[in-house]
Amino acid sequence: MKRFLQLLPVLPLLLCSLSLPVRAVDMDLAGKSALLMDVNTGTVLYESNPHEKLAPASVTKVMTMLLIMEAIDSGKIRYDDLVTASDTASAKGGSQIYLKAGETMSVSDMLKSIAVSSANDCACAMAEHLAGSETAFVARMNEKAKELGMLDTNFVNCTGLDDGEDAQNHRTSAHDIALMSRELLKNHPDIQKFTTIWMDTVRNGTFGLSNTNKLVRFYSGATGLKTGFTSGAGYCLSATAERDGLGLIAVVMGADTAANRNTACKQLLDYGFANFAVVTPELTEAEPVAVKLGKADSVSAVLAEDAALLVDKGQKNAVAMELTMEEAVEAPVSQGQRLGTLTVKAGDQILKEIPLVAETAVDRLGFGDVFIKVLKRVAMAKT
Repeated sequence: MKRFLQLLPVLPLLLCSLSLPVRAVDMDLAGKSALLMDVNTGTVLYESNPHEKLAPASVTKVMTMLLIMEAIDSGKIRYDDLVTASDTASAKGGSQIYLKAGETMSVSDMLKSIAVSSANDCACAMAEHLAGSETAFVARMNEKAKELGMLDTNFVNCTGLDDGEDAQNHRTSAHDIALMSRELLKNHPDIQKFTTIWMDTVRNGTFGLSNTNKLVRFYSGATGLKTGFTSGAGYCLSATAERDGLGLIAVVMGADTAANRNTACKQLLDYGFANFAVVTPELTEAEPVAVKLGKADSVSAVLAEDAALLVDKGQKNAVAMELTMEEAVEAPVSQGQRLGTLTVKAGDQILKEIPLVAETAVDRLGFGDVFIKVLKRVAMAKT
C-alpha cells in the first residue's frame, strides 16, 4: 500500500535543468568567446564559440585556487600554515605582491593575494608548497581538468603568464573555464570569503590589495571570480553572481578592453537573472513512514539528491509536486533505503523524479526486545 499526496503548486515553470536549451540570443558581446552557465545544474544558458581554444591569462588561477581549496578542505594544509617563497616564486613577473625569497606568509594571505590581486608570486609559491614544484603542480592541474571533462584545456603554468617558451600551448575555452569555476563554487564555497573582497591588506596591514574584478563592487550579487589579461590573451573574466538562490557564471575571453570585458559579463549575467530562476521543492508535507518490527516506530524520509530545478521565467504553466510514499516498511531499514518519490510535473509532463530515502537506519526487534515490549503492554493494560 502507498499513500499519495498532491502538494500545492510552486513557482510557474515548464522546463527543468535536463531540458532547458541554449537560447539563440544575439547579445553582440565583446570578446572572442563567451558562455553563461547555471552554477547549480551546470546548464549552459548562452554560448558563443564556447570551445575555441584561447589563452586565458590569469583566469588560469581558477584552477590554481581550486587545487588550493581542495588541499585545505581535505585537511592537507591549513589556512594558518606558513608558506616560504622560493627564488622562483619571488622572480615571477606581472601582477604580484613582491614576495622576497625566503619570505613566509600564511596560506590564507597567499590565497587572498591570488584571489584579490592575482598575485603570480603567491600562485607559484603555493604551487611549490603543495606539489614541490610548479611543474608538478601543473601536472595536477591538467589531471583535474581531465577529471572535470575540460577537453579544450592544456595548462603549462599556474599563473597564465604567456612569456614562457611553451606559452603558446597554454590554452582553454570559455566552456572549460565555466566548468572549473562551477567546481570551485559548488564544492568549495569558502572561496567566496576571498573572491568577494574589494579591498584588504596583507603583511600586517602594510601592503594593500585591490580586487582586479570591479564587478565585485559594482554588480549586485557578485561572488567573484577571476580576471585575466596579457597582451596575447586580451581581457578575460569569469564573473560569478547569485540572486535569489540562482548562481550564474559568465565567461568572456579575448576582449579588447577591460571595460568591454566587464560590460559583456554584465550583459550575460543580466540576461540570466532576467530569464531564469531556481526552484527547490521542500518536503513540508512528508510524514514519517511507519516501521514494522523496528526498534523505532517510524523513520523520516529525506530527498536523495539535490532537488533544485532551473526554470524558465517566461513559462506560465503552474507546476505541481506529487509525493508518493510507502505507508509502512518492515525492519530492518537501512539508511538511504527508498521510501518514495517526489515527482515534479507540468501538466502531464514529468520534469523530475526525486527519490525519497530513509534518513536513518532502523534495526529489527530481537526476541528479547519483543518480549519486553509485550510485558510493557501487559503492565500498561493492568494499570
